[in-house]
Amino acid sequence: MAISQKLSEKPRVLIVGGGYVGLTAAKLLQKKVKAEGGVVTMVDPLPYMTYQPFLPEVVGGHIEARHAVVNHRKHLKDTEILTGKVTSVDPEAKVAVVGIGDPEQGEVESVEVPYQDIIMAAGATTRTFPIEGLAEQGIGLKTIEEALSLRNHILERIETASTMTDEKAKSRALSFTVVGGGFAGVEAIAEMEDIVRAAVDHNPRLSQSDVRIVMVEAMGRIMPEVSEEQAEGVVEHLRSRGVEVLLNTSLGSAVDGELQLINMADKSEIDRFEADTLVWTAGVAANAVAKSSGFPVDERGRIKGSVTLQITDDEGKAVEGAWAAGDIAATPDLTGKGPGGFCVPNAQHAVRQTKQLVKNLLAARYGEGTVEEYKHESLGAVAGLGLYKGVGNPMGIKLKGFPAWLAHRGYHGYAIPTVERTVRVAGGWINEMLFGRDFTALRDLETPRRQFEEAAGGGKKKDKAAK
Repeated sequence: MAISQKLSEKPRVLIVGGGYVGLTAAKLLQKKVKAEGGVVTMVDPLPYMTYQPFLPEVVGGHIEARHAVVNHRKHLKDTEILTGKVTSVDPEAKVAVVGIGDPEQGEVESVEVPYQDIIMAAGATTRTFPIEGLAEQGIGLKTIEEALSLRNHILERIETASTMTDEKAKSRALSFTVVGGGFAGVEAIAEMEDIVRAAVDHNPRLSQSDVRIVMVEAMGRIMPEVSEEQAEGVVEHLRSRGVEVLLNTSLGSAVDGELQLINMADKSEIDRFEADTLVWTAGVAANAVAKSSGFPVDERGRIKGSVTLQITDDEGKAVEGAWAAGDIAATPDLTGKGPGGFCVPNAQHAVRQTKQLVKNLLAARYGEGTVEEYKHESLGAVAGLGLYKGVGNPMGIKLKGFPAWLAHRGYHGYAIPTVERTVRVAGGWINEMLFGRDFTALRDLETPRRQFEEAAGGGKKKDKAAK
């Protein structure tokens, strides 16, 4: 593959990462950079960005999985797209090395990509801890594949459990646990409870008393983005729906699906039970590409940045032609409200940082305006807690129930990139209102050739028997 020969030789703005920051930056830059005689190149292992706030809605079956992603090529027609992974960056030579191809097939080519400006926008990945059994039993909720897999797994376990005669196996199949009480964890367990309840109601062989749903949170409260009063209200709400919310509790072990829960105060064992479903939402970490980028990183693995969204060296000086935004960057919070003095890793900051970064890059490179500092006061947050239920404090206004749910859907329906995706998502919501929740499980997604292989193998056996 002579991929390197196909790359544009024009002055390049290289965007590392095709998530919210990368996609938005490319959309805002592509035509302007092209008009200046340059090219925007975006590198990401996936051919689409995932709108992560909609992952719980995919689990709940409110929208189609493919509608929560935005295709790069369809919406970035003036951007040079490389489906690959940046393995290293030389800031002095202004060259990035990109691995292109399928690692599992051994078809990876390393391509050197020179740039004039680089935007580090690779976001964050799931942060885990060395808990025995977690890697084998857990599932994250950071990608669209994980959300779809979790939804199908839950529905499959319910259907299978309805035919079980072994009570211990049945209890294990109908035990669902989420570790992490932030926004992602709370929204996930609320949607899980909703779809579990709906599926069980439609199965005459099961009752709600057969189901156990547990939330595990190491801190003394959940959802630090809302007030303590609202957080306590959410705990009460979840418990009223039969969810066991265990605060000051951690996961000690998950070997073979046997979960051990530990009291954070004295490290004693609180409970031990078996569960086929273990969802991990206990935090995020900056994408590992930050540490291999050649740029300075802080103690949390984030690329060091400035208030102008420029990457800085160890002495705090801006690195020429280098920019960073979103979860991968340690961007100072000028409001003074961010933990440790830095902006929290959320969609609000990612969107607004990207817009300011683009303006600053155009100002620094082409003289369009002036380089300005990034400052943003939080507009509050809203979370969905299942169909017609929610909580939030948008613009400082405390909301719960239907108004919060409506605000949640309104905001994210508008915020997902491209009008096309907004319309598709809204269409899914309308279909659900007209026809009810769709809780059909898709089988064999991970083994799509199973039935064909069985048929082909069966045919061979028949031929041998006939002989």
